Amino acid sequence: MKNLLTDIAGVRVGHAHDAKLASGATAIVFDQPAVAAIDVRGGGPGTREDALLDPASTVERVDAIALSGGSAFGIEAGGGIQAWLAEQGRGFRIREALIPIVPGAILFDLLNGGDKAWGRFAPYRDLGYAAAVAAGTEFALGSVGAGFGATTATFKGGLGSASAVTDNGVKVAAIIAVNAIGSATVGDGPWFWAAPFEVNGEFGGRGLPDKFTDDMLRMRIKGGVAATERENTTIGVLVTDAVLTKPQAKRLAMIAHTGFARAIYPVHAPTDGDVLFAAATCAKPIDPIVGMTELGMVAANVVARAIARGVHSATALPFPGAQPAWKDQFGQQRNGGQGAG
Repeated sequence: MKNLLTDIAGVRVGHAHDAKLASGATAIVFDQPAVAAIDVRGGGPGTREDALLDPASTVERVDAIALSGGSAFGIEAGGGIQAWLAEQGRGFRIREALIPIVPGAILFDLLNGGDKAWGRFAPYRDLGYAAAVAAGTEFALGSVGAGFGATTATFKGGLGSASAVTDNGVKVAAIIAVNAIGSATVGDGPWFWAAPFEVNGEFGGRGLPDKFTDDMLRMRIKGGVAATERENTTIGVLVTDAVLTKPQAKRLAMIAHTGFARAIYPVHAPTDGDVLFAAATCAKPIDPIVGMTELGMVAANVVARAIARGVHSATALPFPGAQPAWKDQFGQQRNGGQGAG
């Protein structure tokens, strides 16, 4: 186990980003089509092919999922991934036509200091294509891919990942791009809200404060009263090797969204666009009641850990006035913790 999304066999991840643009895209590519669903909790989401993922819709499986910066412009990243899949002969067949199925979600990073004067066409389709080309079983965390330009209320946001195995041997893993209106840390200190679920010091090993003060619980949000629905979003993909139907994948996404609330404060706000995809490679049978409950419980913990790792691993953008990274203020790890990425 590498503590990455690619601990699920048959899943590959690739990043592409542009430092001058201060934005990027991430491709999650399935070697074989995966059952998938989506759960949206934020008030300002930006998605591609979300209606297709409704349990009542016809298509059961997807070939890849796109995560991207760029707000609505970033939706084109899915088209780049789709183009690469078409070159590989992948897709949903309708007689002689072959259509790669690539849902996606975007976050807003247009005000982070990068050069967004890209001319007539935004670069996200090309970034999506490059991310798909780069997809493999090893990938970086932090200020990379879709999380390259991400921010939070207190520290630089980024892309995180984590994985776990249930007592019944079912694997579940998440990849999250953290661009929340709220904060992943308790107040302005080094503690992560997700601390109770940390494994092997994977995001610093700082635990929680001895007590919570009123200041720690004060609302910290990006932009204060001036925040808009386009400024924030935490987006991610949860994958398991369990055998799930499309409705079960939807339920898993709903349960796992609890991980957002365990790791971000406040969360699911009118100005967030929080989106979580859930996908299943369908390798291991699972009990539909007890097994699904356990899987959802562990999945929520994994999502929380991935969010904290994204912020913990991030590095500040090289622009005047850029938001500092957690490590800029609190250094590396404590208590000998270790983690992949």
